[in-house]
Amino acid sequence: RHPEPCCEGLVLVCRTPSFRAANPQTLFLLKNGSAAGIPRLVERFSKFSPSPLSMKQFIDFGSANACEKTSFVFLRQELPVRLANIMKEIDFLPDKLLGTPSLKLLTSWYSQSLMELAEFLEKNPSDRNVLTGFTQTLVNIRNRHNNVVPTMAQGVVEYKDAFGVDPVTNQNVQYFLDRFYMSRISTRMLMNQHTLIFDGSVNPAHPKHIGSIDPTCDVVEVVKDAYETSKMLCEQYYLTSPDMEIREVNAKSPGQPLHIVYVPSHLYHMLFELFKNAMRATVETHETSPTLPPIKVHVALGAEDLTIKMSDKGGGVPLRKIERLFSYMYSTAPSPVHEDNSRNAPLAGFGYGLPISRLYAKYFQGDLQLYSMEGYGTAAVIYLKALSSESVERLPVFNKSALRHYQTSIEADDWCMPSRDPKKLGKFERTQ
Repeated sequence: RHPEPCCEGLVLVCRTPSFRAANPQTLFLLKNGSAAGIPRLVERFSKFSPSPLSMKQFIDFGSANACEKTSFVFLRQELPVRLANIMKEIDFLPDKLLGTPSLKLLTSWYSQSLMELAEFLEKNPSDRNVLTGFTQTLVNIRNRHNNVVPTMAQGVVEYKDAFGVDPVTNQNVQYFLDRFYMSRISTRMLMNQHTLIFDGSVNPAHPKHIGSIDPTCDVVEVVKDAYETSKMLCEQYYLTSPDMEIREVNAKSPGQPLHIVYVPSHLYHMLFELFKNAMRATVETHETSPTLPPIKVHVALGAEDLTIKMSDKGGGVPLRKIERLFSYMYSTAPSPVHEDNSRNAPLAGFGYGLPISRLYAKYFQGDLQLYSMEGYGTAAVIYLKALSSESVERLPVFNKSALRHYQTSIEADDWCMPSRDPKKLGKFERTQ
């Protein structure tokens, strides 16, 4: 019921040479004269900052009397601005990373999409054919960008295999990828809203949805859906799975179901990732036990926050490793070319699942945090905004502050490093 959105959390897939080849039309566009205009387009649109929308604006716009003309006029400017802002940052990646086949393919997708959107800038919003053509263009762009996450991930793997990882590159790539993937979540959100609302059809399974947004998203139902899917996967690979205990607290309207305005597919994606990790840790930690401890989920709705806490007794991880669980460069994702890894893929919990889940939470001003007790278990907490007027898009913008992040170099640490052999400072040793 809540398909994983846009293939975001895919385990890396092998890129075959046939996949790498950009289509002939793209190559033609990029080689002929029109390609010369891409840097100009990027310069032109990156001078503007993106305009973040609130969940309330998405709802108000899509529900009452949605105007396709208004949406068209906004998106033909806003989408190029969002693409151009992130394309400026792509240029600051290490040259050797930009030189990988995966990154070359990816930049060609972005360039072609920017050109296609720019063609609508001077067109008449009152022309029905223009509006229909624009909607079709958005569908084409969305499909073209379907494999952006695994393609970018593959580029990072190629770079890492060839040149290794150093702290500065890791820091820069981490900063960039958080912004790059967040930008992608936002552009897909805009394109999905427009195409779903104005393609003239209603999703029979979710007639009250406004685009991809559910105005009365039943949080506990989404939790149960994500649990059931994870449970099925877990039993498929381990022949057993932990139960779930769920408790809900509605402080705003005691006794009422927990409803918020949200994108169910985003919430499902986060929960599915956390359930997979919790189940895998629980089963592997208690493989010799006759019973498995349950995964406990608490859902609470307050005046400002909707909070979901998921606790497991899966042994936990040391504090030192928590930050790396959210790292793209230090990801322990198995190399995509090794087919023997495919068996473990669904429950591996490797790769980009956690960092991208955190971006989904942060996209509408929430967060996702992990608290672990090594030797015992882990608690994961998702924070979402309870009010639709406060669920405002969090968008990267290219400016001098962003630029400084790409110009950092290794400086001496201003905290002393712990020594393995502490100096002996007894009064006798000091004089020797």
